Amino acid sequence: MVKIYAVVLVMFFNILVASSAGNFNQDFDITWGDGRAKILNNAQLLTLSLDKTSGSGFKSRNQYLFGKIDMQIKLVPGNSAGTVTAYYLSSLGSAHDEIDFEFLGNLSGDPYIIHTNVFTQGKGNREQQFYLWFDPTKDFHTYSVLWNPQSIIFSVDGTPIREFKNLGSRGIPFPKNQAMWIYSSLWNADDWATRGGLVKTDWSKAPFSASYRNFNAQACIWSSGSSSCSSSPSSSKEAWFTQSLDATGKERIKWVQKNYMIYNYCKDTKRFPQGLPLECTVAS
Repeated sequence: MVKIYAVVLVMFFNILVASSAGNFNQDFDITWGDGRAKILNNAQLLTLSLDKTSGSGFKSRNQYLFGKIDMQIKLVPGNSAGTVTAYYLSSLGSAHDEIDFEFLGNLSGDPYIIHTNVFTQGKGNREQQFYLWFDPTKDFHTYSVLWNPQSIIFSVDGTPIREFKNLGSRGIPFPKNQAMWIYSSLWNADDWATRGGLVKTDWSKAPFSASYRNFNAQACIWSSGSSSCSSSPSSSKEAWFTQSLDATGKERIKWVQKNYMIYNYCKDTKRFPQGLPLECTVAS
């Protein structure tokens, strides 16, 4: 009887924790773009497009407070200079929290830049940027955010590229109290996106298009002021809730940051002449 009860509890938690497997009609609303965003293939594929008049975007129907969020994306091919494909989690308001992936387009043959950032209580300025070790326009690749009470881990095809630890005990804010929606958009940012704005969008190549599939959220849904995870015993929580980088993960993140990182705010002493942000200097 005890075993049956335990199994029922685990099953109940697995129902409460969102485990969406890519039905875009159920999981997302198209929020802007006047028809430029489309849900196709029995809601298994979503496309965003950008032309000189407008970009497009979508937003999750659910809010989440912690989770492991995966999305497969195929980025704008060819000359994508000036375009930005943004994929991020965010709450609302001037003191919002936010976890960002932004993909900065480039001239044909030049690498995309992954721009990451973390906002806490309305404050960002925590940018890290990377090249990729593959062409992200040729096929779909999985971009993941693992967000739990211990840390935020950004990953690409299962390889961690960045970790932002919860150092709240050191007085460093961490996103833990504000539920976030998932957003994505494709838009023109040629005033800054490519070589600091030196390379402009070539509208003769429009429309530009990015594609999405296989959304998956193992996450705590926030609704009516409570979390779907709070009613479950901690022993039944899935592995992601307590997951951290293991030895292999730490080695892989070092490999990425050694070979593919092109900007790290924690190394930018010119930007922070009064001293680097506290999370860059404290021992974790």
